[in-house]
Amino acid sequence: MPELPEVETVARDLRPRVVGARIAGTRTNWLKTLRSGDPAAFGAAVIGREIVGTTRRAKLVVLELDDGQAITIHLKMTGQLFVVPAETPEDAYVRAVVSFDDGRELRFRDIRKFGRIGIASRDGVSGDLIGELGGPKTFRGFGPEPLDPAFTLSTFRRRIRGRRGRLKSLLLDQAFIAGVGNIYADEALWAAKLHPLRTAQTLRPADERHLYSHLRRLLEEAVERRGSSIDDYTAPDGDGSMQEHLAVYGRTGEPCERCGRPIRRFFLGGRGTHFCSWCQRLTPADRPAAAALLKTVTPRIGVSSKPGASAARARRTAATRQAAGTRRAAARTASGS
Repeated sequence: MPELPEVETVARDLRPRVVGARIAGTRTNWLKTLRSGDPAAFGAAVIGREIVGTTRRAKLVVLELDDGQAITIHLKMTGQLFVVPAETPEDAYVRAVVSFDDGRELRFRDIRKFGRIGIASRDGVSGDLIGELGGPKTFRGFGPEPLDPAFTLSTFRRRIRGRRGRLKSLLLDQAFIAGVGNIYADEALWAAKLHPLRTAQTLRPADERHLYSHLRRLLEEAVERRGSSIDDYTAPDGDGSMQEHLAVYGRTGEPCERCGRPIRRFFLGGRGTHFCSWCQRLTPADRPAAAALLKTVTPRIGVSSKPGASAARARRTAATRQAAGTRRAAARTASGS
């Protein structure tokens, strides 16, 4: 699923394309794409409105409207946004369309149909997103933005010292920090030399500082590199390149860049979690609770792989990446990009 850097890239790419455009119509090809499930209500809320800005909150693209409301777009797993001339042929994966009075269209393309579009209002005093038509009643459940200048080390320390969960689960909790997902949680923990199953209460001040600084550094780098185009993520101006600079995510069985030992993986909450068992040591206090999960680690610690297993895994990985790249190229071709 696209995370903060990817969604930020999409919002930035859209800005020169849609700011100043006036909405002339809307169309929905898959009803569940709208959070409200009500195309008429969605159209009534946006038609005639001008888009005055594009921003991001957590993992949502936000299109600011001239009446103070906003269109929110959650890309989920396979959502893509393109701005094209209305006469551009439309493929079968376009789920919703916002047409502009200048003859262009903003098309939401989503193979898996998990993406959602809604209408949000803003608090008149704080300017925060506070509600959404047919969706969550409030956005106040989101935690702070990790790249916000107001999110200081002191703020991070206050928040993490009040929690007792595992670090990987904590980083994925959007109420703790907004926008971080599986990729950058794994990368930040590896960079900070912290085990994903380590609990927050075992952190020392130096550990807190390292996690905070590496998380922000990695997110900033990923935004600069336009995100990680690992699966279907692509932006209006094309793919990202951060996937070429990841240290652990998607590198199961490959040598750790620090120690040379194989990167390992297990599933936590249904999500693949990548780490180095040598560089990211688990504290004795956390080992008993983590024992069952660690038995599922692959490649198994202390167990040699079958001959040819590494080569076969590399071939599967290369094939998966090639297939994803082909899908992204097809999406750009279908959108005329």
